Amino acid sequence: MSYAAAGFVVTVATASVFFVSAVARRVVTPAKKRAQDTDVRALNRADGTVTLSRTPDTSLPGRYGLWFGADDRYLQLGPIVDQDASTVTRVLDTPTSELVGLPDAGPATFSGWYYSRPEQLGLPFSETVIETTPGPAPAWLFPADEDSGRWVIGVHGRGTTRSECLRSVPVLHDAGCTSLLISYRNDGDAPPSADGLYGLGDTEWQDVEAAIEFATAHGATSIVLMGWSMGGAISLQTSLRSALADRITGIILESAVVDWGSVLEFQADAGRIPVFVRRAAIAAISNGWGKSLTGLDTVVNFTALDMVERSGELTKPMLVLHSDDDGFVPADAARELAIRRSDLATFVPFRTARHTKLWNFDEPRWTTAIRDWLAGN
Repeated sequence: MSYAAAGFVVTVATASVFFVSAVARRVVTPAKKRAQDTDVRALNRADGTVTLSRTPDTSLPGRYGLWFGADDRYLQLGPIVDQDASTVTRVLDTPTSELVGLPDAGPATFSGWYYSRPEQLGLPFSETVIETTPGPAPAWLFPADEDSGRWVIGVHGRGTTRSECLRSVPVLHDAGCTSLLISYRNDGDAPPSADGLYGLGDTEWQDVEAAIEFATAHGATSIVLMGWSMGGAISLQTSLRSALADRITGIILESAVVDWGSVLEFQADAGRIPVFVRRAAIAAISNGWGKSLTGLDTVVNFTALDMVERSGELTKPMLVLHSDDDGFVPADAARELAIRRSDLATFVPFRTARHTKLWNFDEPRWTTAIRDWLAGN
């Protein structure tokens, strides 16, 4: 082989390793800033409306939120009042007095939270701290009006915070449950792990176990885990791996990751990542030799995270809520889990609610499903 050919081979090999490393790191690295996925075309303070560029998310009916402005302020959005092929105009539920200093247009991030702060719910709550292995993790505690001993621990998803779970508190409160919305390692609120990287549920379940211990120490006699997106994967791992799993009486899965393999394949297809790169990236995340590429202290056990294949090991009643057009976590694995464990799982499908926006899209259906499932379990 000539020196030129050898150099070319080395260059290609180096580029391939770099690409694999970049893809692998993207999977396990928490995002440092929110991805801006829409634009504010006009902020109309007089009319109390905001016009956004049209996307599959911004054109959904219901109530949502928007990160906007240099200081990343959060605005509450109401129903659509006008739309065309390129824009959507929505009611602003945020008071006009809170719009001071915001620009009239610019990039923004659309959100399904709606509520961003616990006081917006108008329910009694307290700030508390759960002692986890990485350190003290902040949490919000919403007590039931009458202590029944039934608690729901809310576990948020990847790249977000416990604010994601605030939408669940009213229906849980009405059902007589105490809600504990937790933070966990590397989410920006809780302390980071030593490597500062996600375990995709393979490590974070330990922080949920700490929350179960906290809840039990404060009077919980029955605990339901409610996991959103990656929080679903974390909740399922907790139910199988925690020494305190006997205290869990049920699991609610909202747009949950049930099998990381199918999720990563779906996202790789969407990102047009070559097959050899995606497979090499997953191998790097799940094998010791890949630690130098990913930065992980411990490898991720994707086999352990495949709840479709491990469905026979599950023992807790489950409510599975998922939208067919999720766009981030395909519903196939959730459906298959519900089929395989029809003895445990109640599956409530949505069609056009996208990812973790089921409450926003059809609040009555979402609320009724949770209320009825809690009443029967």
